[in-house]
Amino acid sequence: MDTSVKQKVVRAYKELLRHDFYLLQVAANERSITHKFAEYLQREFPSYDVDCEYNRTGIEPKTLDRLKSELSKGVPLDDEDATTVFPDIIVHHRGTRNNFLVIEAKKDVKADPKDEKKLSAYKEKLGYQHAYAVTFPTGPKLNRFKESQIDSLIVEQPVTT
Repeated sequence: MDTSVKQKVVRAYKELLRHDFYLLQVAANERSITHKFAEYLQREFPSYDVDCEYNRTGIEPKTLDRLKSELSKGVPLDDEDATTVFPDIIVHHRGTRNNFLVIEAKKDVKADPKDEKKLSAYKEKLGYQHAYAVTFPTGPKLNRFKESQIDSLIVEQPVTT
């Protein structure tokens, strides 16, 4: 049975809630949350490698050179040259250019325009087939959170032309 990519991401999100709710409850560091989320994504995509903050294309650094100025307008990026990118989570085959899924995650807030540009660039320039902005409510916001909201917290980024 073929299950959509988004359905698999939703299932991984539910597993995070089920097993690592504490991280959200105490508003743990985003990297702690994405690390655990990546573990559940690995179960959903067993034929791929799932990595956090992975910055390689083959053996070379993963860059978005042409978007350097656009992405860095008033926004600090991942390195001094503002060219190397560190997506929060990727689903891919290491050592190849087979980039399947990229995720930019945020705690409590929906993706900002910078994230939308990055996600679109990952698809257009680095060949990711799917790109998602994922929001994790934390701390007091969890009191109002309902599992039925998960779908709205996982937003696919279309390629902009």
